[in-house]
This record gives sequence, C-alpha cells and structure tokens, in this order.
Amino acid sequence: MELDPLLISRIQFAFVVSFHAIFPVFTIGLASYIALLETLHFKTNNPQWAQLSRFWTKVFAVTFGMGVVSGIVMSFQFGTNWSNFSWMSANFLGPILSYEVVTAFFLEAAFLGVLLFGRDKVPKGTHLFAALMVALGTFISSFWILVANSWMHTPAGVEFQDGILHVRSWGEAIFNPSFPYRFAHMAVASFLTGAFVVAGVSAWYLIKQHHVEANRRALSMCLWLILILAPTQAVIGDFHGLNTLEHQPVKVAAMEGNWETQSNVPLLLFALPDQAAQTNRFEIGIPNMASIILTHSADGVVPGIADTPIEEQPPVAIVFWSFRIMVGIGFLMIAVALWGLFLRVRGQLYKPGFFHRILPLMVATPFVAVIAGWFTTEVGRSPWLVHGMISLREGLTPSLTGGMALATLIGYMSVYAIVYSAGGYYIWRLVMGGMDEHAPESGAHAKRPLSAGGPIAQGSPASPIKGDWS
Repeated sequence: MELDPLLISRIQFAFVVSFHAIFPVFTIGLASYIALLETLHFKTNNPQWAQLSRFWTKVFAVTFGMGVVSGIVMSFQFGTNWSNFSWMSANFLGPILSYEVVTAFFLEAAFLGVLLFGRDKVPKGTHLFAALMVALGTFISSFWILVANSWMHTPAGVEFQDGILHVRSWGEAIFNPSFPYRFAHMAVASFLTGAFVVAGVSAWYLIKQHHVEANRRALSMCLWLILILAPTQAVIGDFHGLNTLEHQPVKVAAMEGNWETQSNVPLLLFALPDQAAQTNRFEIGIPNMASIILTHSADGVVPGIADTPIEEQPPVAIVFWSFRIMVGIGFLMIAVALWGLFLRVRGQLYKPGFFHRILPLMVATPFVAVIAGWFTTEVGRSPWLVHGMISLREGLTPSLTGGMALATLIGYMSVYAIVYSAGGYYIWRLVMGGMDEHAPESGAHAKRPLSAGGPIAQGSPASPIKGDWS
C-alpha cells in the first residue's frame, strides 16, 4: 500500500503543533501572572508574593524550555515537508518569523536568566523589570505568530508574481482581516489557561493545608480573573465567528454542520456528519439558534457546505466536533467561575470541599480547549495552506515520499514521548514538592505528603488574611 505523503505530513504537523501550542498558551498567561506577583512584592514587600513568584517561575522555566524545543521542530518541518510553501510565501513569512525571534525570543531569553537567578543578586527593581520584560516578550512572540497564522486564513497585502507571493502592503498583510480577533481570542485563552492551572494547584494545596494563606491569595486572584475572562472569551469568540463567516463561510458551515444554504438553521447539539452523503445522521438541535447566533435573526441565512465542491470541503466531522468540544469547555469554565462566586459570597471560598477537588481536575480543560480550537480553525481551512491562494498539495515538498514522512513522524513521536514525559514528570515533582524553597532538589519534599504533617508557612486555615483579594 502506497502511503500518501500529504496525509502523513498533515498528521505529523498536527501532532507537533498540538504539543507545541499548549506550552506558549500556558507561558503567556503564567509570565503575566509572575510579573503581577513581582509587582505586588515590590510594592508591599510581602514575602508571600515572592514565595508564589519563586514557585511559579520554576514551573514557567520548565514549560518555556519545552515550548522552545517543540517550536524549533515545528519550524524545521516547513523546510522538510512544506518546502514549496516556504518558497512561495518566503517574502512574507520569512521576515515575520525573523521579527518574532529578534524582537521576542531574544528578549525572553535574556531576561529569563535574570528572573530565574537574579532575585538575591540584583536590585528588586531590576528583578521586577526582568519579570515585566519576560511577560512582554511572550506577548510580542504571540503577536508575530498570530500575524503569520491569521494571514494564512485571510491573506491580504500580497500578490502572485511568477508563482511567488510578493508583499505590496506590509500594513495590510500584518493587520489582515482576522488578526485582531485571533490575537484577542488567543490572549484571553492564555490568561484563562494560566488562571486555571494556578487555581487548580492552589486548591489542591489548600486541601493539603500547605502554605494556606499564600494559596488563598492565589486562588482568589485566579477566580476573579476567570469570572471576568470566561464570559469575555465567549463574546470574543462570537465576534471571531462572525469574522470567519465573512471570510471563510465553508468553515463556519462545517462548524455548524449545515449542508444547505438556508434560513432558520438549528444549533446542532449532536449530529454525525456524513460527508459522502452530504448530510447529517441523528441530529439533535435547538431550532433557529444557529441563524440567531450567526446573523442575529431567526430568519438569517447560513451558508451551506454543499455550496463548495466536495474536493474543496474540509473534513466536516473533525471541524464539527472539535468546535463543540471547545465551546462545551468554555461553558464549563463559566459554570466554575459562577460556582466560585457563589462560594465567595457565602464566605465558603476557602473552606476545602468538593469545589476544591473539582479545580485540580479543571487544570487540563483549557489545554484541551486550545487544541480543539486549533483543530477547528486549522482543519477548517483545508484544503488551503493560504486560503484561496496556495493549496496543501501545492505547498508539499515535491520529492517527499510517504515512507519518509512516516519515518520522521515515528521519530518525533518517540522523542516527544521521552522528552515531554521527563518534563511533565519534573513539573509534577515541583508541584508535589510544594512551595518550599529548594523543594525540587530535595527528594524528601517530593515524597513527603503535603498534609497536616507537611510544611505550613505564613498562617493557618483559621488565620485572618489582610488584603486577600476577596
């Protein structure tokens, strides 16, 4: 059986980018949180802020390193698997990716060392500045990466000349029609990811009665942020969807599972898309709701998938279900935020209970939502690499065989299994070791249970808290 190099290359890129995406989305939010902690410590000189910052900086450093490794591999694939695409789009993507390295990666790398090792070696103001620069660097990096990705969905400011894209307007290309919505959507997703991870770990520490007062502060801050940003993300997602409807209507049709252009389209809660038959099986939906969401009118017309030739349609089932996973997790986040507000109003937010056991389970949900959202938007662009301009088949490396692509895919999977298992284990050791200084280096901390016999610093469950963000 002959292997299709295009299919294997797409699977390979999906595998690598899925691993990579979860690290930047976490480090962006976590870097800003660390910068906030450093600012609070600088202003108040409260050691609890420094304690929280010291602990989460260690987690950030490990995660940042894993993100760098996976990012290098992802860039490497452009040359090995997608050389035609690299050649055709180099006039735009080459400078954009270079700007990301020069303006962001160097900034992060330079000041990360000061942030990690300079706490007692440089003035407090310098250490705070380093934290701010690392946070700024993560945002600059995401800016350029989202510019490149958004341009591939809504290309602007370029024209073909002799089979190569040439930039005629850098302003139009950089600030292409979908960029503001994608950047805002990803930025909020990053803050939510960081907030849920910190909230989950803080809740677990509170159950174990570990550094109670510091983790109360951390939990309170994160739940306020989630309460604000989870509904905000839903609003941004709605605007993003309307923008996608304008520029990539077939993607929206696939997200909704709508095959025929029509009005009064239901919002499908469940369906099994049958692309061969161009229909759905076992539909369960809310009447008119898709039309209301997308057009703000029950009689609004929603485009159909069948309007596009079948060879130019995206894999509908993947887009349909990944979109529902993302949205479902979004509503779950809002529910958790409201639950936390309810407990806060009743004065029970810090009392360990079922809510505190749910929060650690929520740590994985923003990562799943990010990957599901990424699948929705990237698979929904199929069969285009640059929408309407360069197809996947045109961008593939001409000499690439299915066997070559499969060999590298197996290699990546094997290496990633080792590298990221080791990185994940070290982060687990950090969390299990607790927030005590030098915990990662001490096997005793990693093995000792964080319970009543574990270390409790700066207060107890019954101690009053001043300025606890409640």
